[in-house]
Amino acid sequence: MSNPEALRSRAQALRLHGLLAHWPEAAEWVETLLCWEEQERSRRSLERRITDAHIGRFKALCDFDWDWPKRCDRAAVEELISLDFLKESANIVLLGPNGVGKSTLAKNSAYQALLCGRTVLFTTAGQLLGDLAAIDSDSALRRRLRHYAAPDLLVIDEVGYLSYSNRHADLLFELISRRYEVKSSLVTTNRPFAEWSEVFPNAACVVSLVDRLVHNAEVISIEGDSYRLKEAKERSDQRAKQRRKGKS
Repeated sequence: MSNPEALRSRAQALRLHGLLAHWPEAAEWVETLLCWEEQERSRRSLERRITDAHIGRFKALCDFDWDWPKRCDRAAVEELISLDFLKESANIVLLGPNGVGKSTLAKNSAYQALLCGRTVLFTTAGQLLGDLAAIDSDSALRRRLRHYAAPDLLVIDEVGYLSYSNRHADLLFELISRRYEVKSSLVTTNRPFAEWSEVFPNAACVVSLVDRLVHNAEVISIEGDSYRLKEAKERSDQRAKQRRKGKS
């Protein structure tokens, strides 16, 4: 049996006051009960954080086709999944064309962070900036910015797929500034930073935004053709093959 004082400390941490009040009578079975309670609370915490994270469905990293991209630093990706960057409050930028697996890698990293007890929020740039820009009240906007600034890991997917106004740029700059060197952000983009002035045309803060984002950050570049198009072609070829077989 574990040290009685250690067990008592665990019961106090779980705030099991009824159990503590009857501690002498519970001595024989208390360790099992504490394990059950800790496991159940851990399970519920994970379920709640997964729901709040809004990751959605994704392909597990073990199913990722490393041979498909023309260029992808596998060691850098595996280091990303180790979550060392979270300990340093560093940022990660996944850069590459559409369909090469940026979102898949980002979601795997986010899920791993959840398994390690971290808080995570996954959102697209369109959802994030649309949400913030729709708020008229200054107090409501501050509350919403705090919501996005709070998680240990904020994943902003698909920066560069749409263009945004100066207000959108200012809001993203404000959010990245709030998290700067305090919390980690993971951004996926299909545009090199030199083209972000096209994503946020005429926005004065673009240079400062990129500077804050990439300082103390790792940029992982992925090159290749769209894996989604590859899968779509394979499905089309398979259906055509089945149709030919059915006619024969």
